[in-house]
Amino acid sequence: MVEKLDGRIIKAISGFYTVEIEGREPVVAQIAGRLKQEWQSSTLVAAGDWVTISLNADGTGTVEAVAKRKSVLSRSRPAPAFRKMAADQEQVLVANLDQVIFVFSVKNPTSNLRKLDRFLVVAEMNELPAIICLNKIDLDKKGKVQEQFQMYADIGYPVLHTSTHTGEGVAELKKLLHDKISVLAGSSGVGKSSLLNAIQPGLGLKVNQVSKATGKGLHTTRYAELFPLNDGGYVADTPGIRGLALFDLEPTEMDAYFREIAPFVEDCQFSDCSHRHEPGCAVKAAVQDGRIHPARYESYLRLREEHEALDEENY
Repeated sequence: MVEKLDGRIIKAISGFYTVEIEGREPVVAQIAGRLKQEWQSSTLVAAGDWVTISLNADGTGTVEAVAKRKSVLSRSRPAPAFRKMAADQEQVLVANLDQVIFVFSVKNPTSNLRKLDRFLVVAEMNELPAIICLNKIDLDKKGKVQEQFQMYADIGYPVLHTSTHTGEGVAELKKLLHDKISVLAGSSGVGKSSLLNAIQPGLGLKVNQVSKATGKGLHTTRYAELFPLNDGGYVADTPGIRGLALFDLEPTEMDAYFREIAPFVEDCQFSDCSHRHEPGCAVKAAVQDGRIHPARYESYLRLREEHEALDEENY
């Protein structure tokens, strides 16, 4: 009788999946042929998935079933040329994660708030709790960068200040990661590796090695890997998140994912209001009286324009 086991995918690369199974050594498995017979609208198996595998005689495994996902972090993958008019495929970077932590730095490099706004839209679309980590806080002598990030705290996003130089916020970050599957995202140089090393010695080095290996070129397979934390939980750094496209998002839906803009939309005079030039726009009124920060409103406009341009390009 074939032995079947349940486990979690902790690494997915080029059709090979490392499955962590309680009480046993990890097993490298491939997907059963019957699961791959039809074109999939979403990644069939991803890091973080709970799967059932059958053990083969040589010690490898075959993925027989994938449990329903409670959450995903995804981006779009272009559809094959012969399906040009079809919707892009959803490429799941990590499944069943609990939170995303967006790491930005005070300087070297300076924070790109437009990129943060894009990341937050991705989190809102995927219904994922988002935490903003402002690193290298010791370099913000006058607190000017902290003031810029205050608008995110004002609309309900937790903003954590950290510094590996002074140790500020490191214990709090470690507590936030405890017993959770967390994705850390941020540009090169913001200090993710240093933060991870401060939380668990050597962890940042491991994550950085994967980031470099998967980000060397356009033809390099990108993959996500979950790294276990000694105190419980996992962290993943997914190189693909740096170029996240907003999967399956219509430009007209963009306002729904700016949490401080969304409540005003139903009060606009026109149901299809773009919040640019229409009379009776409740969103513009809220910007004018300070209920919506002008910088966030500007980000909304730019992101909407970007996706309108993509729509025109595709059709």
